[in-house]
Amino acid sequence: MIKTDILIIGAGPTGLFTVFEAGLLKLKTHLIDALPQPGGQCAEIYPKKPIYDIPGFPEVLAGDLVDNLMEQIKPFEPGFTLGERAETIEKLEDDTFLVTTNRGTKHNAPVVAIAGGLGSFEPRKPPIPNIADFEDKGVAYIIRDPEVYRDKKVVISGGGDSALDWSIFLADVASEVTLVHRRNEFRGALDSVEKVAELSKLGKINLVTEAEVKELRGEEYLTGVNIKHKTKGDIAIDTDYFIPLFGLSPKLGPIANWGLEIEKNAIKVDNSYDYQTNIPGIYAIGDVNTYRGKLKLILSGFHEATLMCQSAYQRIHPDKKYVMKYTTVGGVEGFDGSKKEAKKETVKAII
Repeated sequence: MIKTDILIIGAGPTGLFTVFEAGLLKLKTHLIDALPQPGGQCAEIYPKKPIYDIPGFPEVLAGDLVDNLMEQIKPFEPGFTLGERAETIEKLEDDTFLVTTNRGTKHNAPVVAIAGGLGSFEPRKPPIPNIADFEDKGVAYIIRDPEVYRDKKVVISGGGDSALDWSIFLADVASEVTLVHRRNEFRGALDSVEKVAELSKLGKINLVTEAEVKELRGEEYLTGVNIKHKTKGDIAIDTDYFIPLFGLSPKLGPIANWGLEIEKNAIKVDNSYDYQTNIPGIYAIGDVNTYRGKLKLILSGFHEATLMCQSAYQRIHPDKKYVMKYTTVGGVEGFDGSKKEAKKETVKAII
């Protein structure tokens, strides 16, 4: 049983910033995310995509934003349950909540903050008839541990950042990497496209464009794939793993069955105060919520997280009054006692 003050469902930018705001209030946090690493869409789908509307950053790559947020929350030592989906929620007699994941991990907290972005992400699967037969037997939709592919033959499909980045990374891990894409042009970052082309010339990546994987071969485990090429016809490749990286499809998932008020696949909240749902103690912040005038922006999620944490503090400590102090005055102190002192400057009046 994992116990915490605020249980955050979703480790995207809004969920991560919630850790910081809760930490300023001396509230402990734990995050659950179905993805294998923090960052949500920013880390999984477009880590090299520039973002232009984060205050103080004229331009910041999505992946760098996640890295900065992780550095910012380090003093508050949040816990993480990654690669698991929040499945069920139960209200206990002590007015706290018990959240259990699809793998049976139990979490207990008086406050639950749903910061799941557009929902839990499910992989977009290619229309290959027998692909389900090889799932976890050679077919994977997310790379959790690159060492699994050490000295193995790997076929990757896709044309975005994820397919490009993993092809580049695994070129130094796997014994053979084949990247298959149905077009000649890629959707990923230019430097990644150039790197793949360079590795292809060096023979470290077998690049097959204008082609699609149409069939999977094997009995109990995957042993090969059949590729349909636009001009060359059928190509058979022996492989240990097939990894189609076609992005993730957002769905509200099991949270839709938690008794929350849902409107157009989003959770309705009270935006007049604290972004609480129709169930007291459960909040929804970021892209997962909806209210009149809602804007699905990261900066909006940051704002919602700040107000939510103030309300959560009052729920957890109803007899205490929190006096807000600006970080420029009070600094930032982590749970380990370390403190970043605010810089103090003396202002002299000129008479």
